[in-house]
This record gives sequence, structure tokens and C-alpha cells, in this order.
Amino acid sequence: MKIIAALLVSLLLAAPACAQVQQREVAPAHESFTMQSKSIGESRVVNVYLPPGYAASSDHYDVLYMPDGGLNEDFPHIATTIDEGIAAGEVRPLILVGIPNTERRRDLTGPTSVRSDRKVANVVGGAPLYRAFIKDELIPEINRRYRTTSSRGIIGESLAGYFIVETFMLDPSMFDTYLAMSPSLWWNAAALSKAPLPSITSPTRVDFSVADETDIVPNLRTLGSTLKSSAPASLTWEVRELPDQKHGTIYRDQAPSLIRKYYPAR
Repeated sequence: MKIIAALLVSLLLAAPACAQVQQREVAPAHESFTMQSKSIGESRVVNVYLPPGYAASSDHYDVLYMPDGGLNEDFPHIATTIDEGIAAGEVRPLILVGIPNTERRRDLTGPTSVRSDRKVANVVGGAPLYRAFIKDELIPEINRRYRTTSSRGIIGESLAGYFIVETFMLDPSMFDTYLAMSPSLWWNAAALSKAPLPSITSPTRVDFSVADETDIVPNLRTLGSTLKSSAPASLTWEVRELPDQKHGTIYRDQAPSLIRKYYPAR
């Protein structure tokens, strides 16, 4: 048990899965701006990828949001994936909004009653405030600055994946597409995976996947069983186990196909 606990802490404390690779990766052309968050009480940088031809057109675009969205995190890989997919005629033009981390373990974790969870960082359980920042401040600002449609998605893995699943369970109308890889569902004694589904009245899509991870697979299966028995007609869902993947490989392996699947060229 001590070995497992140490492994969990190391995974939680680690940087985003692709960060070391992405230190050598350059994001395609993008914009960055800074905004002051009243919810979190700090200044936040936001990275925005705009599709080719945006400036010359009057079109409106779907938006995909991502935690771990710093230039030394996962933003370069996801922005490059979208950019190359658009060029190949496989992905529709869309806007990518990356949110770089300041205190990752604070922002991406929900409340917990488990003492060992609280040992991973000085401050945890900040997801409600982070979610309020995205919903009440960032999304309106993106809609004000750019030509957006009403379609919003969110993508991420590990702790960001947990935040995505938690957002779906607590406020499903916040996004219409939820893409979470290896979500850290063991958090708070796996309470999230055992929770009932929320009321979902508008068309919503979820895709939750897991690598060869003994601390996540059983919990995702529990959530999958709930989806199978209780998912409303308005919810399109998929839960996938990928035993050939590891925690550190699943995001980079799966994100390109997910983006092509859920945002195909029209």
C-alpha cells in the first residue's frame, strides 16, 4: 500500500504528461492575453490559437478549452494537432483556449475528506473557484474577444481529466463536449465515480478513457456502469480502456484521434 500511495503522489505532483516533450515543441501562431480573476484572486495568462483565415473571415468558430494550457505544458501539442488537422481537411476550423497553470494541484482538485489526499500540496480543493473563473470570467471574455459559436468543449488528462469529469457531473451545461483521459478518479476515495448522473437536457458528449492504471480503471468502470444504466437520451457517451497505454502516453496518443472524431471537418 505504501508503494501504491507513493506512486499516486508522484503522479499527482508531476507536471502535465507532455510537459517535458513540449519544452522542445513550438506552438503554431497564437495570441496570449492576461486577465485578472476575481474568483481565484490572481492574474491569469490565457493562450489562444485561432484557425487559419480567421482574420480575413466573418465566420464564427467552436471553442475547445484546455487546462494545462501553458506553452511549456500541453498547449503546443494540442494546437499543433488542430492546426495540422485543419490543413489536412480532417478537422474543422476551431479556436483553442489554453489555460496555463499557476497552482495546478489547487485548481484541478475538488474537495476531499481523505487525509492522504491533502498531503500532496499545501492547498487543494480549489476546483470550485477555478470552475467559476472559467465559467463566469474566461468564457465571457473569449466570447467578447473572438467570434465564437455556442459550442464549447474541454480536453485534458490526469488531474485535468478529473476536473473535466467533475465539471460534467456538477455543471454539465458548461460544455457540450467533455474529453478526459486518465482522470484521477481515485481522488476523495473515488467519490466522484460513485455519484449519480446530473440532469442533462441539452445534447452533450463525453469520452472518458483510461490507460493501464490500477488506481483508475475500477473507478472508471463504476462510472461507466452508471452511464450505461442511467444516461439520458441527450447524452452521447463512451468509456474506453486502453491497456496498451500508460499514464504518461495516453494524452499524446489519444488527443489527435479525439479531436478528429469530435471536431471533424464539415
